[in-house]
Amino acid sequence: MGNLTLKHLRYFEALARHQHFGRAADASAVSQPALSMQIKELETTLGTDLFERGNRLVRLTGFGAEVAPRIRAILRSVDELADLARAARDRLTGRLRIGVIPTVGPYLLPTLIGNLTRLNADLDIHLRETVTQKLIRELADGRLDTAIVALPVSEPSMTEVALFTEEFLLVRPQSDAGKPVPMRENLCDMGLLLLEEGHCFRDQALSFCKLHASRPREVLDASSLSTLVQMVGAGIGVTLIPEMAVAVETRSAAVAVARFPEPRPSRTIGMIWRNTSPLARDLMEIAQVVRQSALPARG
Repeated sequence: MGNLTLKHLRYFEALARHQHFGRAADASAVSQPALSMQIKELETTLGTDLFERGNRLVRLTGFGAEVAPRIRAILRSVDELADLARAARDRLTGRLRIGVIPTVGPYLLPTLIGNLTRLNADLDIHLRETVTQKLIRELADGRLDTAIVALPVSEPSMTEVALFTEEFLLVRPQSDAGKPVPMRENLCDMGLLLLEEGHCFRDQALSFCKLHASRPREVLDASSLSTLVQMVGAGIGVTLIPEMAVAVETRSAAVAVARFPEPRPSRTIGMIWRNTSPLARDLMEIAQVVRQSALPARG
């Protein structure tokens, strides 16, 4: 085991995650032959194969799947050691890996990144936009430092900090602008458009409308709020969008926006990070920057 290095372990983790030598090499910023050689060295050192090589994809062997959680734990501990050293300084510097859900990212990040850069020019900010469950997994694996999500996530290993609450607004065709706001129970009969499965905003909208996710749907679900709004503008149903998205998504669509009567649907946006993160103090300060950065987006 004397030849085992952190480089071997990081390349193993990248290949296990991407299941493709080319994508793993790109993610690791090395050539594919270099990554392949490191993986082979690791297998030689351990005396057994870690991956099954196919024509297009690679898969973990039984032994590879067994050691994968241990390797990720080692890498997470190494990263936390580096974070501990960073936290001991007067201010946070270096790489900061932030995850964000798609129904927040486009509306918050431009202001947030500008504010963070002005406050601390030494930060090297890396962004990752995906759905909540993937962000939680990547946080747990040490691939992210923090994530901006809808709360609660109810993960015992994560710290949650609420930042702000925003309402959901009804978006309907421009021709419906003067009509009374419908009861939430009637939205499905009006052709309610939703994000595709996996988005927490979809689940929140279904909950507000008292609908079950398993209920058959006749209208195609979308992958973005922009698509939903444009479909409404074309006369295909109605939808709900978060307040921070209204200014961006409705400026070029023939739609009308209305607030629901009380009790109004809403969500709480917050930041999460690992309970064990040495950066917790710095992340609390960044949470304040996120909160302030959201004010313009919410009007």
